[in-house]
Parts: sequence; structure tokens; C-alpha cells
Amino acid sequence: MKLTILGCYAATPRTFTNPTSQVLEIKNHLFLIDCGEGTQVQLRKYKVKFSRINHIFISHLHGDHFFGLPGLISTFRLLGRDKELHIYGPKGIKQAITLFLKLGDSWTNYPLIFHELESKESELVFEDEKVTVRTVPLIHRVYTNGFFFEEKEAPRTLDIAIARKFGVDKSQFNNIKKGMDGVDASGKTIPNKKLTLDPPEPKSYAFCSDTVYNEAILPIIKDVTVLYHESTFLDSEEHLCEKTKHSTSKQAAQIAKKANASLLILGHYSTRYKSIELFKKEAKEVFPVVELADDGKVFDFGN
Repeated sequence: MKLTILGCYAATPRTFTNPTSQVLEIKNHLFLIDCGEGTQVQLRKYKVKFSRINHIFISHLHGDHFFGLPGLISTFRLLGRDKELHIYGPKGIKQAITLFLKLGDSWTNYPLIFHELESKESELVFEDEKVTVRTVPLIHRVYTNGFFFEEKEAPRTLDIAIARKFGVDKSQFNNIKKGMDGVDASGKTIPNKKLTLDPPEPKSYAFCSDTVYNEAILPIIKDVTVLYHESTFLDSEEHLCEKTKHSTSKQAAQIAKKANASLLILGHYSTRYKSIELFKKEAKEVFPVVELADDGKVFDFGN
């Protein structure tokens, strides 16, 4: 699992910071999460292959989270894309994007499939044999979802050395990989668990931006491996949270602690602050394992 931050600042783009967009690589998928203005430039800058992006998840219809999407869709067309592109986002996103395409007489040459969301409850929006993606309902000024990406448990792995030690013939190896028990030369049954290795612990990633402090998400993201949570303000501006429906870095840390997250990544910083290190300092007063998102930063969580 690997996360590449393309942009992680609130509101408007600047020459040295970009609005929200990130790429999650998980189980051979490359998921684009949010698509603020300038996303395709950032994709090129950090050498992310456009052709590997087949699913785009949009949290809400504020410009700093989706204004880069029409341009990216158009670029895919110019690059000769022919395979499906799936877009998951709030109801209204199809109307917004197709209006751009209609007025510009630039319909895609590839299937553009919208999955419009309007439920206020968590729902499964993507699943294959390796990964599931669920919405995380958030509280913001417009209808907003975060997304919870979770690996499915991998099959157990055959330990050939142990199998041979037990005297299990190699003709049984394929069946053992499928979960069947083995049989030694004397006809004794060897339980599958003795012949196989435990799979790696499934990893998970929760993307939560933008939102006011909201403990209702805790059951959805419980025990998450990595939590990205917005931290627009420092504690000194907590009074702005209710009005703007944003969070402080300390509030993000409280969510991480109560969710029993393994790691908290902060982002969506207000540009009023001179240093983002202040966000980490305040969050660590509540939760010990904190990292700062920053444009171009890559987090590699191993195999």
C-alpha cells in the first residue's frame, strides 16, 4: 500500500501548494482520491501513469476537491483512452461534468461511468476479489463523503519446506494452496494450517476530508491502518470550526486515538499558517504517531 500526496492544502492553489488530490496504490489498483485544480500537472510531475487510473473518488463538490476533474477527463480523451473510467461522487457530479463536455463539444471516446452518491449511511461502492471501498459520511457545508479502502484477507501461503518435512508429496501442493489438508506417505492427515503460513494482516486506509469533528465515523474506520484526516485549523482557531465545518489538528488526533488508528496523516491545512509543523506538534499532544501530508510526499506502507 502506497500513498502519493498530489495536493493537501485548503481553498485556493498557490505557486507552491496545491488543493486536495492524492493517489492510493493498493493491491495493484491506482485510485485517485479527489481532483483539485492542477491534479493532472501533479500526476505528470510525480510520474503517475494516467493509464492506470480507472477509478476516481470525489468527496464533495467544492472546487478545491474537484475542479481538476473536467480537465483530466478531457486529457484522457486526447491521449486516446478507450477503457472505462469510473467516477464516484455526490449526486450532481454527472450533470456538472457532462455540461462541460456538452458545451465544449468534447464527448469522451471511452465509457465514462458515474456512480452518484446520496446516502447518509456508509455504503459499499466498490468491491473486487482483493479490495473493498466504503463511504464514510462526513459533516461539511455540502453533502460530503470520505472513503474507507480495505484489503481483503489474502489466502494462506504454502510452506514447501514444511510440507516436505511432513512427507507430503508435491502432487498435493495445488490442493493445499486452495485450503485442503495434506496427507503424508502413511495416509495420516496433516491440517492445512500446519502446511501453510499466515497471510499478511490486511491493510486499510481512511480518507476523511472535509469535516467537522464527528465521532459517528468511528465504527466505520475502527482499527484503520492509516487515517488521513483534515486539520484545517490549529487549536487557536477552533472557534472557526463550527462555522466552516472543518477540524483542528487536535480534533483529528482525537478521532485517530478513538478509532485506534496505527498512523494519522494530517492535511487540508489553512494557508494562514506559516509552518505546517505546528499542526503535527499540536496533534502529538493527543496521539503519538502523526505524519504531515505535503505536496509530492510519498508514504510507502510496505507489502
